[in-house]
Amino acid sequence: MPTPGMLWLPLRGAGILVLILQASCLCGSAPCILCGCCPSSRNSTISRLIFTAFLFLGVLVSIIMLSPGVESQLHNLPWVCDEGARSPVVLRSHIDCGSLLGHRAVYRMCFATAAFFFLFTLLMTCVHSSRDPRAAIQNGFWFFKFLVFIGITVGAFYIPNGSFTNIWFYFGVVGSFLFILIQLVLVIDFAHSWNQRWLGRAEERDSRAWYAGLSFFTLLFYSLSIAAVTLFYIYYTQPSTCYEGKVFISLNLILCFCVSIIAVLPKVQEAQPNSGLLQASAVTLYTMFVTWLALSNVPDQKCNPHLLTNGTVLAGAEGYVTQWWDAPSIVGLIVFILCTLFISLRSSDHQQVNSLMRTEECPPVLEATQQQQVVACEGRAFDNEQDGVTYSYSFFHFCLLLASLHVMMTLTNWYRPGETQKMTSTWIAVWVKICASWAGLLLYLWTLVAPLLLPNRDFS
Repeated sequence: MPTPGMLWLPLRGAGILVLILQASCLCGSAPCILCGCCPSSRNSTISRLIFTAFLFLGVLVSIIMLSPGVESQLHNLPWVCDEGARSPVVLRSHIDCGSLLGHRAVYRMCFATAAFFFLFTLLMTCVHSSRDPRAAIQNGFWFFKFLVFIGITVGAFYIPNGSFTNIWFYFGVVGSFLFILIQLVLVIDFAHSWNQRWLGRAEERDSRAWYAGLSFFTLLFYSLSIAAVTLFYIYYTQPSTCYEGKVFISLNLILCFCVSIIAVLPKVQEAQPNSGLLQASAVTLYTMFVTWLALSNVPDQKCNPHLLTNGTVLAGAEGYVTQWWDAPSIVGLIVFILCTLFISLRSSDHQQVNSLMRTEECPPVLEATQQQQVVACEGRAFDNEQDGVTYSYSFFHFCLLLASLHVMMTLTNWYRPGETQKMTSTWIAVWVKICASWAGLLLYLWTLVAPLLLPNRDFS
């Protein structure tokens, strides 16, 4: 029988979020309202963080439902599984036991999260300032939004099995592909900002230590990439087979070498002085990471050691098999969390990234006005979007929608529900990730050569 502590764990997580939401109701809607316990913060930042908390709550519940202990004990709950009740009477109000177990629970939880953010994607279209009545919904009413989130989640677990998981798998494939590209954009932006700041400090302080630091991390990223390629050839290829893996590894290695050379060409450096090997090394390392994720889904035991050592294997009451996480899934989840927080916390100082991510760099005049608001609203949130939003509300929710689909595929390790009620790895996952790595490299290449191909446009 399940222990009370295990049953109360999801409720405790929800209770913690309720407390956070109650506090955010005081410091997340209008400028300078109550709440002396919160530090002075921009309304736009607080709203993004709370919406991200909704996403992380869905991820937490998915992890709890996917954990071996909870999954095995769910069979013993008479109010969940009719098999556990051992009763000849089947209550129609009972939720199907299979919909609450393992990967199918993750599919439904992430469906609810994606539906929640899709609703706000449509609702917040074309909001240009906080004077729009819909901005009040974006930045307030958190308790009611939490109730909507709970309602959608409960409804998701009543979806009949049927072909739901198979259809939703393909939605997850498309969404995850797009979110992998968004992650690459964030990596490029982070490396660009990092390079720009350290070069600026080196010029201001006339110190070679900053140049040495940039060189060290550039060399470190390339060294890690080379080590990764070596390990890929050792563990994911065989001398007489695994030709697809050999092609993927070799081709991505060649492409990364080419973009690294292009990044330091004289004409590219002349058009973009801040372009350099640090960004190229970060893109190379991320490409190798995506390649690793792709290789870990190859449905051939000779070419994929993760199919043999994929952790704990549990057989459910219906005979299907749940495979617990492997190293690529865990690392992928960590990268997902970091990128999602990065989306929520900052706007880029890179104009091309701002255009792509639908964010805006705060002008000096508005920045000065906001500093005055910080002083006037010390200890409280203030509205920094009366003259214009600092990010696209709709696109932000669309990014969280894609993040929901991506984390669904990450938690389930891209395994597709099969007709035998088992989770099977497919070549679809491999090709999607490899194509995402190629698309990401092409996107980075475009940022390098765009100023040369379109000299009349301002890419500064």
